[in-house]
Amino acid sequence: MAADRATPHQVSLPALLAVLVSVSISTLDISLTNTALPAIARDIGAASATSIWVVNVYYLVVVASLLPLAALGEIFGHRRVFIAGILVFMVGSLASGLAWSLPTLVAARAVLGLGAAAISAVTPALIRFIYPPQHLGRGLGVYALVVGVAFTAGPTIAAAVLAVANWPWLYLVNLPVGLVATGLTLRSLPATERNARPFDGLSATLCAALFALILTGLSGLAHQVAWIWILAAWIGAAFCGYALLQREAGRPAPILAVDLFRRPLFSLSSATSVCAFAVQGLAFVVLPFWLHTGLGFSQSETGLLITPWPATLAVMALIAAPLADRHSPGLLGGGGLLILCGGMASLALLPSHPTPLDIAWRMSLCGVGFGFFQAPNMKAIMASAPRERSGGASGIVATSRLLGQAIGAALVALCLSASPAGGALMAVWVGCCIAILGSLMSLSRLLPAVRGRV
Repeated sequence: MAADRATPHQVSLPALLAVLVSVSISTLDISLTNTALPAIARDIGAASATSIWVVNVYYLVVVASLLPLAALGEIFGHRRVFIAGILVFMVGSLASGLAWSLPTLVAARAVLGLGAAAISAVTPALIRFIYPPQHLGRGLGVYALVVGVAFTAGPTIAAAVLAVANWPWLYLVNLPVGLVATGLTLRSLPATERNARPFDGLSATLCAALFALILTGLSGLAHQVAWIWILAAWIGAAFCGYALLQREAGRPAPILAVDLFRRPLFSLSSATSVCAFAVQGLAFVVLPFWLHTGLGFSQSETGLLITPWPATLAVMALIAAPLADRHSPGLLGGGGLLILCGGMASLALLPSHPTPLDIAWRMSLCGVGFGFFQAPNMKAIMASAPRERSGGASGIVATSRLLGQAIGAALVALCLSASPAGGALMAVWVGCCIAILGSLMSLSRLLPAVRGRV
């Protein structure tokens, strides 16, 4: 193992800035593209049904490559993978800005997604090396804050750019920002420890296929694809998962991080994360639809009414971060998800003619709950893994988030197909149930049997 190991006693602000700038542009890209997709489809002459592949291919590549890239971070160093991710992201941004048709844009977005996956796969691990152990929760809270603000600001930034320029500039603007991030990273980001084990290409391929097929099945649910194809995708995923487990049995650092899932705190924290992000993914798909078509608010009003959720989430991330360094993540996360459940239930019980204030305080309650969960849970995942397995834990942080969001979106589609009239309300109640399940998982981390086996 390389001796070049970063164990700082003080936080390096330039190193932190390098990470946060890169995370910001990779997170912004998601909401920028979602907002601009109608304009993009119109400009390149693509039908709405096929233009969705501009978004889908990004998620497929990101989810499929997160864990293999996290493994590369452990082998070659998180800093190297991070820098490579920024450079690939810039290449993908340039190609997206120059794309002239749907196939070229989809291919460019696949490259862009690979760069974003490399950034996401190692960011929590890098924060673990930037911050001293006693302040890890604070560092992950800042990370959660930046991700939340960037995702929230995306629609506003997209609208501002499209008001003065055409859609390619949404991607081309990443180039100067990426150059700044690369310079900061090369200058200030510490090198991290490396593990001198070989990279198993076949295991990485099986892992990528496993998550790509899972996501394909979930996407099929969301788009009401025939059940035979959804089942085929999931049977293929089961085969890949079985083959991967057999191939990596007994290895000290498997790509799928089975060694870490043997730790009760790690596995419960990861499962809690999937539940929480499923609620978030469900809410951010169904609430705009419900407010606009069900309650009659305009699109601009709908956007403003949802804003209190991410706004309070950003504030609570700063409050919960220092608490995560002093109190149990099981208690903070469990309480936060109960608050989130209360907020979702209060939205489901809205009066038939709600005022903006009726909706705003309920959205704020959801943001408070999610804010209390996010940073403490992220710290629990990272701190429960050995330092040399920071890359594997970091990949699980990102994978659980994206997998949860995909599950939430698929559940909305199922509810709407089951009941076109009442499906939106049904989805909100389903979100409440998932939040309760996540809270119970989080609170179970307080059990002596779990706390004694980190």
